[in-house]
Formats: sequence, structure tokens, C-alpha cells
Amino acid sequence: MNSTRYAGQCFCGAVQLTATGAPEAMGYCHCQSCRHWSAGPVNAFTLWQPTAVEITQGAEQLLRYQKTPHSIRHSCAKCGGHLLTEHPGMGLTDVYAAILPDLQFQPSVHVHYQESVLPIKDGLPKLRDMPAEMGGSGELLAE
Repeated sequence: MNSTRYAGQCFCGAVQLTATGAPEAMGYCHCQSCRHWSAGPVNAFTLWQPTAVEITQGAEQLLRYQKTPHSIRHSCAKCGGHLLTEHPGMGLTDVYAAILPDLQFQPSVHVHYQESVLPIKDGLPKLRDMPAEMGGSGELLAE
């Protein structure tokens, strides 16, 4: 069992968390929701079992926002810094790669690539939506 703990925090440091072990997956999401939420052309994700993610400080500062049934996004009330997204349908929690500085980010896939506004030619699989085992089509797109 991998017991490595990765510490992360919001922009101001009021909310802190740890992710323990190894993520289930790492990659890039190109969906419009993630792009708007992150204010960037692509979002780097790390997916964890919910039990592997713990808020260690500032839980009272944690805001929740749920636009769709597919995701519950969490941010800091003080600075607005984004921390994580719960994905109830997948049974996973996305801790944004950018807030885990000690985690060696090793992406393996691009999801929702049909919505991409920033084409990335990196040799990784580009999925139209999500992997079939996660309820998507599993359809691969050309780089």
C-alpha cells in the first residue's frame, strides 16, 4: 500500500488538504465547465478515492458549488482558490494537479477533447468524452 501523503492548499493557504497514496488517474480535461471554472484553456486533474482526500485545515472556509449532478466543486471562501471537485457518479474526487506541488504529475489521457480550444500534441490518447468504463463513449479522436 502506498502511504505517500501529498499536501495542498488554496491560494491564500486558509484551506489545506492532503491526498494519500496514489491517484486513480491523471490527465487533462478540456470540457467547457472545467475551462470556465479554472479560467484556463485546459484543466490538469488527479482523481483519487474520496477516502484518500482529507481537509486538514480551514474546513469552515470551504465553499461548495454544484452546477450539475456530475460535480460538486470546492473553493476557499477567503481567496476563491479552487481545491477539488467531487464526482459522485464516478465515485472519485479530483484534486487539481496545480495545488499538489510534490506530486509528480504524469498525465495519461485527455478527456472531453472534442471541446478543446487548445490542441495539445503530446502523444497521449484524446477521448471525445470519457472512458467507456466511466460512462463515456471511449471514442478516440485524432491528435
